[in-house]
Amino acid sequence: MLSREERIKWFLHDRFGMFIHWGIYAIPARGEWVRSQERISIEDYQPFFEEFDPIYYNPREWARAAKEAGMKYAVMTAKHHDGFCLFDSQLTDYKATNTPAGRDLIKEYVDAFRAEGLKVGFYYSIIDWHHPDYPAYGDRHHPMRDNEDWKDREKDKDFSRYIEYFHGQVKELVTNYGKIDIMWFDFSYDDMTGEKWEATRLVEMIRKIQPGIIIDNRLTQHGDHDDLKPYSGDFASPEQIIPPEGIRNQKGELIPWEACITMNNNWGYAAADKDFKSPKQLIRALVECVSKGGNMLLNVGPDAKGQIPKESLKILAEIGEWMKQNGDSIYGCGIADLPKPEWGRYTQNGNRLYAHIFDRGIGPIAVQGLKPKVKRARLLADKSEVNIDTPWTSMHYGDATFINLPSSQLPDDIDTVVELELE
Repeated sequence: MLSREERIKWFLHDRFGMFIHWGIYAIPARGEWVRSQERISIEDYQPFFEEFDPIYYNPREWARAAKEAGMKYAVMTAKHHDGFCLFDSQLTDYKATNTPAGRDLIKEYVDAFRAEGLKVGFYYSIIDWHHPDYPAYGDRHHPMRDNEDWKDREKDKDFSRYIEYFHGQVKELVTNYGKIDIMWFDFSYDDMTGEKWEATRLVEMIRKIQPGIIIDNRLTQHGDHDDLKPYSGDFASPEQIIPPEGIRNQKGELIPWEACITMNNNWGYAAADKDFKSPKQLIRALVECVSKGGNMLLNVGPDAKGQIPKESLKILAEIGEWMKQNGDSIYGCGIADLPKPEWGRYTQNGNRLYAHIFDRGIGPIAVQGLKPKVKRARLLADKSEVNIDTPWTSMHYGDATFINLPSSQLPDDIDTVVELELE
């Protein structure tokens, strides 16, 4: 079996991926938690299953959009909390092949993203609001959690049957689609964590079939970064936040992590949610993740016809323009052994230090602690020389190296990247 260091190597290089949340919840179009939030019964949710027909679903277009944005891998929802499967599971009838879509949508995703040279991953919800043996009444999240009509049903449930169903579906996913790079589980809560899911047995099965796969940490509680358990996962998965100082385990050691981030305020398609983050905000978020040793998994939520919203495509295209010129400051990079500068952030790959300048300020831009070490400086976007001579105004300011930009405005208002080659 490969060590975590061997499994995770590509992940720590690639740094940027696409998250895809898609399912029949795209029809009500109020986000992927709509069943829970609105206490929708299975019967009232059924019409969405019966009309799911994504006539414009073309995962090659999705894959090209991801690749052109500079993304290197993707994770797609094979099953979300509502229990609906985008793949042709032999363990349920609640799947895409039984809707008007009539086909295995996960297989098409895998084939399309592989064809574009991207690594592929599956999101699988370990909770399930459709399965008859999953706890409902009194559960914190289930749509029927406070429905008195469901109270008596709990005594007839057998959670072990659900565990076998869940393990069986995961086995299908890691067996039937060739090499899979990521298994992204979601999520543990309260006492529904760890061995409640028979997690050691699950992970042993996955690793036997897919020895190189990496697994997130959500078979444990969300904030548990103890990486000593067999099911602790290969990377941590903070959500909708970038950790202030990266993530460390209980020994204080930095561990791999990936921030999953939405473009607006929902994971699944929400027609009324137009509160999209700007490309500038998301590029700087990616830089911040890498500067702290992390990755960013940026979400898209396609609509019921299988289309990524035009706002998301526009954002991806603009991120791609920046990545095309500045990707060397992201891929293969990580934490620099320097304090965060007041004007932006650093990333580093070997003897290449990347100064990500967000704030122009006044005068030359100081890079502290490197004066005798900088061999040359280039603007990463076009490899043009950047002057780093010490101006007369800065003679008395210690061992700083000064980046002298010729204009009072930054060449790139989003993030001007200067590559410093160190001795």
